Amino acid sequence: MAAPVSSKKRAATPAGSDTPFPWRDIARTALISRALDDLEEATNKNKANVPRDHLILYQFSARGHEVAQAILASLITHRHDAASAYYRNRPLLLGLGLTIEDALASPLGRSGGFSDGRDIGVVCNLPNPDGPCVLPMSGDVGSQYTPCAGWAQSVMYHRDVLGDKSWKGAIGLVLGGDASVATNGFWSSLTMATTLKLPMLFFIEDNGLGISVRGGLQTPGGDITSNLASFGNLLLRDGDGTDPVEAASMLAECVNHVRSGIGPALVRLTVPRMCSHSGPDNQKGYRTDAEIDADTKRDPLPKLKRYLVPDFLSARDWTALEKEVERDVAVALEAARARPGPDPANVAQFVYADESSGVAEAQGGLSRSERDALGGTDVPEGGGDTLRFAEAVRRTLARELEVNPKLLVFGEDVGRKGGVHLVTEGLQRKFGDRRVFDTSLSEEGIIGRSVGMALSGLMPVAEIQFRKYADPASEQLNNCGTLRWRTNNQFAAPIVVRMPGGFGKDVGDPWHSLSDEVRFVHAYGWQVAMPSNSADAVGLLRAAMRSPNPTIFFEHRSLLMTGAGSAPYPGDDYVLPFGRAHVVTEGSDITVVSWGAMVHRCAEAASRFGGRVELIDLRTVMPWDKACVLESVKKTGRCLIVHEDAMTAGFGAEIGATLAQDAFWHLDAPVERLAPKDVPVAYHEDLLAAMMPDVDGIAGRIEAVLGA
Repeated sequence: MAAPVSSKKRAATPAGSDTPFPWRDIARTALISRALDDLEEATNKNKANVPRDHLILYQFSARGHEVAQAILASLITHRHDAASAYYRNRPLLLGLGLTIEDALASPLGRSGGFSDGRDIGVVCNLPNPDGPCVLPMSGDVGSQYTPCAGWAQSVMYHRDVLGDKSWKGAIGLVLGGDASVATNGFWSSLTMATTLKLPMLFFIEDNGLGISVRGGLQTPGGDITSNLASFGNLLLRDGDGTDPVEAASMLAECVNHVRSGIGPALVRLTVPRMCSHSGPDNQKGYRTDAEIDADTKRDPLPKLKRYLVPDFLSARDWTALEKEVERDVAVALEAARARPGPDPANVAQFVYADESSGVAEAQGGLSRSERDALGGTDVPEGGGDTLRFAEAVRRTLARELEVNPKLLVFGEDVGRKGGVHLVTEGLQRKFGDRRVFDTSLSEEGIIGRSVGMALSGLMPVAEIQFRKYADPASEQLNNCGTLRWRTNNQFAAPIVVRMPGGFGKDVGDPWHSLSDEVRFVHAYGWQVAMPSNSADAVGLLRAAMRSPNPTIFFEHRSLLMTGAGSAPYPGDDYVLPFGRAHVVTEGSDITVVSWGAMVHRCAEAASRFGGRVELIDLRTVMPWDKACVLESVKKTGRCLIVHEDAMTAGFGAEIGATLAQDAFWHLDAPVERLAPKDVPVAYHEDLLAAMMPDVDGIAGRIEAVLGA
């Protein structure tokens, strides 16, 4: 830990720079932040006297944190810098260009701002195509860390692999409170940053409390820097965030260290929490008056004033600055309150990309022109080699790595081994370990890293080794899917997540054989592909890698382990649009709907009925081809839905409900579903056979529906 710094001269100019700290701007940012907190906290205490449409329903004060953040903002100046922040970081955003009006309009839920009224006002973002940006925050603690690691790795990729020298010196900055250092995201990102020597700065604002829980229960001894002393490749600094000299010196040192390319840094600054955790919270229930008074006496604003006046600003200048801030906040508040509310007619817009004319592109992923330049056709080439499912996926990944330099493939065991199913075998040897690489064993890290990479303009293709292993990444997956909607199309993270699952060849178990695709259908903003054969896998995977939306690409274990699903390669440019089902066999008397590996069992069962069964392979379940299914059922009058996911609330229930609503008068028999029992997937082959629909069982149910 560094010794305390007291020299005013040393803090006047950042280390390694000839440009002095912009102290007037820093003071203005801190004063604006304090004025906004004063305004919001006063409103919160007097709700009965304030009209409801003037209330801020979620209020998280930055009181006591603002000076250190304002100093840090003055150091984040590179065009490709990105900050990944959390709910107490409005001062940083103000220092990076957030207008006071937007700072007030967003918590008020008015139009424009961070989200156009879609997200709570403390969950911020700040797009900035020509300068530092603030990545979309999330409402959950600790999820800001791994996307920042992804951005930091992208800095190196843009600079070294793509040869874009404008990224030289850029960094990823992540801010977190002392409680956040207990989260999976913090430790996963720390592993990435230190093992890869990423240009990443961790800024921990330690106010000693995670709501009411003391720091000693978040990290041993309550001091994360002491606990990280043995970490290699990590510069550590620990100081007082209320002392402008010490905070400025340490922050400048750490920023310069990270910009130099040596590796990451972590600075912990202690700050007071001079307020309750949030508006509804009452800290007097868990803090003594003496504790609250001690924090009040550590207020950094008076310390900042004493440092600046009279050496940098005269007393008159400071008074004028206070009046300027008071005036500007009053004007901004009036303007924010005058803004209309968001238009309810648009509430469903931007769950997915809207590429209609006049809609601006979000930051993240390939640009529209880059995707258009890749081309593609939905007409398969004839005469291609017959490929097994795994080889088709491998060949498609290889082709996209060839034509799209912004595409990366990664995951646990994906590189040297080539994946546990050998789908990526040989890709690292051909394309190098900067484009096809192994990751640490952290699913949250794999997905969070992907999000940060996508936000920087790359096209990440991540592998989760088995469907069940995605559970630790649920937070990142959900946040990725809602990112475009909750930022009102300002940001998007179109990533592809390859995910094997389902029963294997004569084997199953609760850990490697889960299907559960409906979980991702419920996750807003995701496309979900479940191809049944290698030709569809080629087209859907290529479509996913060229899509502006995030995609779950489900690779069925049975298809990876057997020759089932083998099909002719449809060509290097084949792109199969999502939401287009395939009529596998035409029939007259009953429609059978399925997807994934179960299609093959349905096809074998259907062959026993001599043209009476129309078999539909959905291919994608989000979106799904309602028109195709409805047209078929209106023709046949009967329907059986067969799937591998559990019966209760499986996707078959959605199809059945749609048919009941839109095709009721065309039905000659009730819609039937055939799916596994509502139990985990079993290991022994006899137990697996007892729970999973097989050919005889499907044929028997078809016969029963035909006779109804």
